Amino acid sequence: MPPRFVLRDVSEKNREGKRTARERLAEERAKQKTVEKRRRALIVGASVVCVLGLAAVIGIVAANAGKDDTESSGPVIVPSGANGEDSLAIPAGKTGAKSTLTVWEDFRCPACKSFEDAYRSTIHELTDAGQLKVEYHLATLIDGNMGGSGSLKAANAAACAQDAGKFTAYHDTLYENQPAETDDAFAEDAKLIDLAKKVDGLDTPAFRSCVEDGTHNSWVVKSNEAFQKGGFSGTPSVLLNGKNIYQDQTMTPAKLKQLVQENAKG
Repeated sequence: MPPRFVLRDVSEKNREGKRTARERLAEERAKQKTVEKRRRALIVGASVVCVLGLAAVIGIVAANAGKDDTESSGPVIVPSGANGEDSLAIPAGKTGAKSTLTVWEDFRCPACKSFEDAYRSTIHELTDAGQLKVEYHLATLIDGNMGGSGSLKAANAAACAQDAGKFTAYHDTLYENQPAETDDAFAEDAKLIDLAKKVDGLDTPAFRSCVEDGTHNSWVVKSNEAFQKGGFSGTPSVLLNGKNIYQDQTMTPAKLKQLVQENAKG
Protein backbone atom coordinates (compact mmCIF):
# COMPACT_ATOMS: atom_id res chain seq x y z
CA MET A 1 0.00 0.00 0.00
CA PRO A 2 2.60 2.66 0.90
CA PRO A 3 4.44 2.26 -2.41
CA ARG A 4 1.17 2.55 -4.28
CA PHE A 5 0.36 5.66 -2.28
CA VAL A 6 3.74 7.15 -3.10
CA LEU A 7 3.39 6.38 -6.77
CA ARG A 8 -0.08 7.87 -6.87
CA ASP A 9 1.15 10.96 -5.05
CA VAL A 10 4.05 11.34 -7.47
CA SER A 11 1.74 10.82 -10.42
CA GLU A 12 -0.59 13.49 -9.13
CA LYS A 13 2.33 15.85 -8.63
CA ASN A 14 3.48 15.17 -12.17
CA ARG A 15 0.03 15.91 -13.54
CA GLU A 16 -0.10 19.05 -11.45
CA GLY A 17 3.28 20.07 -12.77
CA LYS A 18 2.15 19.50 -16.36
CA ARG A 19 -1.05 21.43 -15.75
CA THR A 20 0.90 24.29 -14.26
CA ALA A 21 3.24 24.28 -17.28
CA ARG A 22 0.28 24.35 -19.64
CA GLU A 23 -1.21 27.21 -17.70
CA ARG A 24 2.06 29.11 -17.83
CA LEU A 25 2.29 28.44 -21.56
CA ALA A 26 -1.29 29.62 -22.03
CA GLU A 27 -0.59 32.72 -20.00
CA GLU A 28 2.53 33.41 -22.04
CA ARG A 29 0.61 33.00 -25.27
CA ALA A 30 -2.09 35.31 -23.96
CA LYS A 31 0.54 37.89 -23.10
CA GLN A 32 2.07 37.56 -26.57
CA LYS A 33 -1.34 38.05 -28.16
CA THR A 34 -1.90 41.15 -26.07
CA VAL A 35 1.51 42.51 -27.05
CA GLU A 36 0.81 41.70 -30.72
CA LYS A 37 -2.57 43.45 -30.55
CA ARG A 38 -0.94 46.52 -29.04
CA ARG A 39 1.80 46.45 -31.68
CA ARG A 40 -0.77 46.22 -34.47
CA ALA A 41 -2.80 49.00 -32.92
CA LEU A 42 0.29 51.19 -32.82
CA ILE A 43 1.09 50.40 -36.46
CA VAL A 44 -2.48 51.16 -37.55
CA GLY A 45 -2.49 54.35 -35.50
CA ALA A 46 0.79 55.47 -36.99
CA SER A 47 -0.51 54.64 -40.47
CA VAL A 48 -3.62 56.71 -39.89
CA VAL A 49 -1.48 59.61 -38.74
CA CYS A 50 0.69 59.25 -41.85
CA VAL A 51 -2.34 59.13 -44.11
CA LEU A 52 -3.87 62.14 -42.42
CA GLY A 53 -0.55 63.94 -42.68
CA LEU A 54 -0.31 63.07 -46.38
CA ALA A 55 -3.89 64.19 -46.90
CA ALA A 56 -3.07 67.47 -45.23
CA VAL A 57 -0.09 67.93 -47.53
CA ILE A 58 -2.19 67.06 -50.59
CA GLY A 59 -4.83 69.49 -49.39
CA ILE A 60 -2.26 72.24 -49.12
CA VAL A 61 -0.90 71.45 -52.59
CA ALA A 62 -4.42 71.43 -54.03
CA ALA A 63 -5.22 74.69 -52.30
CA ASN A 64 -2.13 76.26 -53.79
CA ALA A 65 -2.66 74.81 -57.27
CA GLY A 66 -3.00 77.56 -59.78
CA LYS A 67 -1.55 80.22 -57.50
CA ASP A 68 1.15 82.34 -59.01
CA ASP A 69 4.45 81.98 -57.16
CA THR A 70 5.75 85.24 -58.50
CA GLU A 71 4.80 88.06 -56.21
CA SER A 72 4.03 91.45 -57.71
CA SER A 73 3.46 94.35 -55.41
CA GLY A 74 3.70 97.12 -57.99
CA PRO A 75 0.82 99.27 -59.20
CA VAL A 76 -1.78 97.71 -61.49
CA ILE A 77 -1.13 99.20 -64.92
CA VAL A 78 -3.98 98.33 -67.28
CA PRO A 79 -3.05 97.60 -70.91
CA SER A 80 -4.31 100.11 -73.46
CA GLY A 81 -7.91 99.41 -74.45
CA ALA A 82 -8.55 96.69 -71.86
CA ASN A 83 -12.18 96.67 -70.76
CA GLY A 84 -14.78 94.69 -68.84
CA GLU A 85 -14.97 94.26 -65.07
CA ASP A 86 -11.86 95.76 -63.48
CA SER A 87 -10.52 96.26 -67.04
CA LEU A 88 -9.27 92.68 -67.14
CA ALA A 89 -10.40 91.78 -70.67
CA ILE A 90 -8.39 92.39 -73.80
CA PRO A 91 -10.85 92.87 -76.69
CA ALA A 92 -10.62 91.76 -80.30
CA GLY A 93 -13.13 92.32 -83.06
CA LYS A 94 -15.79 94.97 -83.51
CA THR A 95 -17.71 96.15 -80.46
CA GLY A 96 -21.00 95.99 -82.38
CA ALA A 97 -20.80 92.23 -82.98
CA LYS A 98 -23.84 90.38 -81.66
CA SER A 99 -21.85 87.42 -80.34
CA THR A 100 -19.15 87.53 -77.67
CA LEU A 101 -16.55 84.84 -77.15
CA THR A 102 -14.95 84.97 -73.69
CA VAL A 103 -11.67 83.09 -73.52
CA TRP A 104 -9.65 82.35 -70.38
CA GLU A 105 -6.18 81.19 -71.38
CA ASP A 106 -2.65 80.51 -70.16
CA PHE A 107 0.18 80.83 -72.68
CA ARG A 108 1.94 77.78 -71.16
CA CYS A 109 -1.20 75.64 -71.33
CA PRO A 110 -1.04 72.82 -73.95
CA ALA A 111 -4.85 72.52 -74.07
CA CYS A 112 -5.04 76.24 -74.83
CA LYS A 113 -2.67 75.75 -77.75
CA SER A 114 -4.82 72.88 -79.03
CA PHE A 115 -7.90 75.10 -78.85
CA GLU A 116 -6.15 77.95 -80.63
CA ASP A 117 -4.74 75.71 -83.35
CA ALA A 118 -8.20 74.28 -84.05
CA TYR A 119 -10.29 77.46 -83.80
CA ARG A 120 -7.88 80.27 -84.74
CA SER A 121 -8.82 80.64 -88.40
CA THR A 122 -12.56 80.46 -87.65
CA ILE A 123 -12.32 83.08 -84.90
CA HIS A 124 -10.35 85.41 -87.18
CA GLU A 125 -12.88 84.91 -89.97
CA LEU A 126 -15.80 85.77 -87.69
CA THR A 127 -14.11 88.77 -86.07
CA ASP A 128 -13.00 90.13 -89.45
CA ALA A 129 -16.60 89.81 -90.65
CA GLY A 130 -17.83 91.83 -87.68
CA GLN A 131 -19.95 88.92 -86.44
CA LEU A 132 -17.90 88.07 -83.33
CA LYS A 133 -15.98 89.95 -80.68
CA VAL A 134 -13.57 88.21 -78.35
CA GLU A 135 -12.63 89.03 -74.78
CA TYR A 136 -9.30 87.48 -73.79
CA HIS A 137 -8.57 86.92 -70.10
CA LEU A 138 -5.07 85.81 -69.11
CA ALA A 139 -4.31 83.30 -66.36
CA THR A 140 -1.15 81.84 -64.84
CA LEU A 141 -2.40 78.38 -63.94
CA ILE A 142 0.67 76.49 -65.17
CA ASP A 143 3.06 78.67 -63.16
CA GLY A 144 1.14 77.68 -60.05
CA ASN A 145 1.02 73.98 -60.91
CA MET A 146 4.42 73.44 -62.53
CA GLY A 147 6.45 76.27 -61.03
CA GLY A 148 8.24 79.02 -62.91
CA SER A 149 7.03 82.35 -64.26
CA GLY A 150 6.52 81.79 -67.99
CA SER A 151 2.76 82.17 -67.82
CA LEU A 152 3.08 85.49 -66.01
CA LYS A 153 5.82 86.89 -68.23
CA ALA A 154 4.17 85.79 -71.47
CA ALA A 155 0.89 87.35 -70.33
CA ASN A 156 2.72 90.57 -69.47
CA ALA A 157 4.38 90.55 -72.90
CA ALA A 158 0.98 90.03 -74.56
CA ALA A 159 -0.35 93.00 -72.59
CA CYS A 160 2.67 95.00 -73.81
CA ALA A 161 1.73 93.97 -77.36
CA GLN A 162 -1.79 95.25 -76.66
CA ASP A 163 -0.28 98.64 -75.81
CA ALA A 164 1.24 98.61 -79.29
CA GLY A 165 -2.00 97.51 -80.95
CA LYS A 166 -0.48 94.12 -81.81
CA PHE A 167 -2.12 91.81 -79.28
CA THR A 168 -3.85 89.36 -81.63
CA ALA A 169 -0.82 88.79 -83.83
CA TYR A 170 1.52 88.35 -80.84
CA HIS A 171 -1.05 86.19 -79.02
CA ASP A 172 -1.10 83.84 -82.01
CA THR A 173 2.70 83.87 -82.26
CA LEU A 174 3.08 82.82 -78.63
CA TYR A 175 0.80 79.81 -79.14
CA GLU A 176 2.42 78.89 -82.44
CA ASN A 177 5.79 78.83 -80.64
CA GLN A 178 4.67 77.43 -77.29
CA PRO A 179 7.38 75.36 -75.54
CA ALA A 180 6.66 72.06 -73.80
CA GLU A 181 4.61 72.48 -70.63
CA THR A 182 7.59 71.59 -68.43
CA ASP A 183 9.87 74.02 -70.29
CA ASP A 184 9.61 77.47 -68.74
CA ALA A 185 11.13 79.16 -71.80
CA PHE A 186 8.63 82.03 -71.71
CA ALA A 187 10.20 83.11 -68.41
CA GLU A 188 13.10 84.50 -70.44
CA ASP A 189 12.64 88.09 -71.60
CA ALA A 190 14.97 87.44 -74.53
CA LYS A 191 12.69 84.67 -75.80
CA LEU A 192 9.58 86.87 -75.63
CA ILE A 193 11.37 89.76 -77.34
CA ASP A 194 12.75 87.46 -80.02
CA LEU A 195 9.22 86.22 -80.81
CA ALA A 196 8.09 89.84 -81.16
CA LYS A 197 10.28 90.02 -84.28
CA LYS A 198 7.74 87.75 -85.97
CA VAL A 199 5.11 90.49 -85.63
CA ASP A 200 5.56 93.48 -87.92
CA GLY A 201 6.33 96.65 -86.00
CA LEU A 202 6.23 95.13 -82.49
CA ASP A 203 9.94 94.87 -81.69
CA THR A 204 10.44 98.42 -80.45
CA PRO A 205 12.29 99.98 -77.50
CA ALA A 206 8.91 100.62 -75.82
CA PHE A 207 7.89 96.97 -76.12
CA ARG A 208 11.27 95.75 -74.91
CA SER A 209 11.14 98.00 -71.85
CA CYS A 210 7.58 96.92 -71.09
CA VAL A 211 8.62 93.25 -71.18
CA GLU A 212 11.83 93.67 -69.20
CA ASP A 213 10.24 95.92 -66.57
CA GLY A 214 7.21 93.64 -66.11
CA THR A 215 5.00 96.69 -66.58
CA HIS A 216 1.73 94.76 -66.49
CA ASN A 217 2.72 92.00 -64.03
CA SER A 218 0.37 93.23 -61.31
CA TRP A 219 -2.46 93.43 -63.82
CA VAL A 220 -1.79 89.81 -64.84
CA VAL A 221 -1.80 88.72 -61.18
CA LYS A 222 -5.15 90.46 -60.73
CA SER A 223 -6.49 88.73 -63.84
CA ASN A 224 -5.37 85.36 -62.49
CA GLU A 225 -7.10 86.07 -59.18
CA ALA A 226 -10.32 86.71 -61.11
CA PHE A 227 -9.81 83.38 -62.87
CA GLN A 228 -9.42 81.56 -59.54
CA LYS A 229 -12.53 83.19 -58.15
CA GLY A 230 -14.54 82.50 -61.30
CA GLY A 231 -15.17 78.84 -60.57
CA PHE A 232 -13.61 77.66 -63.83
CA SER A 233 -12.44 74.06 -64.09
CA GLY A 234 -9.26 74.95 -65.95
CA THR A 235 -7.80 76.56 -69.04
CA PRO A 236 -8.97 77.09 -71.61
CA SER A 237 -12.44 78.11 -70.51
CA VAL A 238 -14.39 79.34 -73.51
CA LEU A 239 -17.85 80.89 -73.33
CA LEU A 240 -20.04 81.94 -76.23
CA ASN A 241 -22.54 84.55 -75.09
CA GLY A 242 -22.07 83.30 -71.53
CA LYS A 243 -22.43 79.58 -72.30
CA ASN A 244 -19.40 77.33 -71.80
CA ILE A 245 -18.83 75.77 -75.21
CA TYR A 246 -15.47 74.18 -74.42
CA GLN A 247 -17.27 71.57 -72.33
CA ASP A 248 -19.59 70.80 -75.25
CA GLN A 249 -18.23 67.56 -76.75
CA THR A 250 -20.12 68.25 -80.00
CA MET A 251 -18.54 71.67 -80.52
CA THR A 252 -16.42 72.15 -83.65
CA PRO A 253 -15.14 75.24 -85.49
CA ALA A 254 -17.91 74.70 -88.05
CA LYS A 255 -20.57 74.58 -85.33
CA LEU A 256 -19.16 77.71 -83.68
CA LYS A 257 -19.31 79.49 -87.03
CA GLN A 258 -22.91 78.37 -87.55
CA LEU A 259 -24.01 79.57 -84.10
CA VAL A 260 -22.34 82.96 -84.54
CA GLN A 261 -23.73 83.49 -88.03
CA GLU A 262 -27.24 82.51 -86.98
CA ASN A 263 -27.05 84.95 -84.08
CA ALA A 264 -25.83 87.66 -86.43
CA LYS A 265 -28.89 87.15 -88.66
CA GLY A 266 -31.28 87.13 -85.71
